[in-house]
Amino acid sequence: MDGPLGVCARSLAVIVGTAPVAASGRRGRTVVQARGSLMQEMYESGSSTTTVDWPRQPGAGASEQEDGLASGPSGVRWWSAYAVRVLITDAAAIYVAVFIAYVVRFDGSGTAVVSGDLSPSYLVVSIVLMWAWIASLVVGRTQDRRLVGIGPAEYQRIFAVTWRLFAAVAVVAYMFRMEIGRGYLAIALPLGLLLILLGRLGWRWWLHRKWGAGEMQSRVLVVGHRRKAERLVGELARRSGAGFGVVGVCLPPGEAEDGLVRGLPVLGEMGEAASVAKREKVDAVTVVGSDSLTSETVRSLGWELEGSGIDLALTMELNDVAGPRVLVQPMSALPLVYVDEPRFSGPKYVLKTAFDWLSTLAITLIVSPVLIVLAVLVKLSSPGPVIFRQKRVGLDGSTFEMLKFRSMYQDAEQRLEQLVHENEGNDVMFKMKDDPRVTSVGKRLRRFSLDELPQLFNVLRGDMSLVGPRPPLPREVDQYESHVHRRLLVKPGITGLWQVSGRSDLSWDETVRLDLYYTENWTFFGDILILLRTVRTVLSSSGAY
Repeated sequence: MDGPLGVCARSLAVIVGTAPVAASGRRGRTVVQARGSLMQEMYESGSSTTTVDWPRQPGAGASEQEDGLASGPSGVRWWSAYAVRVLITDAAAIYVAVFIAYVVRFDGSGTAVVSGDLSPSYLVVSIVLMWAWIASLVVGRTQDRRLVGIGPAEYQRIFAVTWRLFAAVAVVAYMFRMEIGRGYLAIALPLGLLLILLGRLGWRWWLHRKWGAGEMQSRVLVVGHRRKAERLVGELARRSGAGFGVVGVCLPPGEAEDGLVRGLPVLGEMGEAASVAKREKVDAVTVVGSDSLTSETVRSLGWELEGSGIDLALTMELNDVAGPRVLVQPMSALPLVYVDEPRFSGPKYVLKTAFDWLSTLAITLIVSPVLIVLAVLVKLSSPGPVIFRQKRVGLDGSTFEMLKFRSMYQDAEQRLEQLVHENEGNDVMFKMKDDPRVTSVGKRLRRFSLDELPQLFNVLRGDMSLVGPRPPLPREVDQYESHVHRRLLVKPGITGLWQVSGRSDLSWDETVRLDLYYTENWTFFGDILILLRTVRTVLSSSGAY
């Protein structure tokens, strides 16, 4: 294949051919990852965790070259092959984006050149841009196995790496007086970023299915006092889809008499943790409750693991605090963990408001035919208005009228008292799977959350957000404990962590916990992930009644 397409294709083949080398390289360095609560797989699992990446000796971790994609928990063995596949997908996405930008802007002409003092052809610019983009993703550690699969950090890093690359392109073009076409870059940047993120999303869904089936899980050895080890083992067992499989525990001397911790074997004492980890071929040693262990114990464990390719993770009691709010700063050899106070205003909320309004306007225009059809069906289903208006509590405790397609008969509110004793929801929210007040059309609307679509107008009006805590009723707010009022510090959302984590099947405490976590740890990429998960949740109709 000749011409620009052939040259780009051959360049891609060379890049993909070097992928295993690029993906398996790992520098000795310390990486701090702040992790939030285990309550929600979309965010990073576990308590706040500092992960120490110990340098490898030559020849260490040779098993990384094995393809363990079809095997059970095997840590780095499955990761190496997975990273190569992700890199190939990234390379394909970049190739498609750059090639489309080249063809659209220059009609595939091999004679197009950059204007200015330095005038390379756009074909050369395209090939260099492809190589630089892929190299940036590798050097920027966007495939770090501790990032992929959980939370928005993977997508944030991809965005940051891509943004810095194109900023560097602008600086280089300015220094060498090259006038690279703005239209060319305006196509390549957003299209390439979108395709990379979609590819990563597809791999993440695939990885979650594997984790849910008990495959490709990282083997973990838990080290710590019995009580805290039991709690962590229980949390990891409850969150089997988080990708961690505990193989056993190591306890302090005197606590290891009983040979089991929640059904898992006690493999040794704390002082034997490193040798146990190597013998069991684990991928990570997690020291739980490290605040109750001596620094000498943890440091010695790190030294003994050095060169083995086994990660050392330290958990700290910072539940429900996400990474962006945590900063680890060494101070005279003493690591200090700073926790930023949550912020509920500022530039990022301006971005959220703009994103909400523009996205909602686009969605409303797209689904307007569906809205008309649903309105007709509701009108024909039973006497009463098409739109149900209900007072809800929004930002800072202010009230507004939330809009929904009417899914119940007109006298639904009057009949509520007769059904209170049949509540199948939680202590605060009334829910009933076979509610006799729901019309036949309403049941179908509720199954796929179509009755919520009119809330798009609440977002356009400024009362709600696309993503946020569930908008409560005034009678529910009257029952709030003092700390629950914090969920009113941001706008309520059409969807949120509550929506994608079980909806009506959740307990009240879990609902509050999810909403408070979102309120205090909001990120833009977190919103994007929730929106994507909402599509899957709505289609499966889980927890909807």
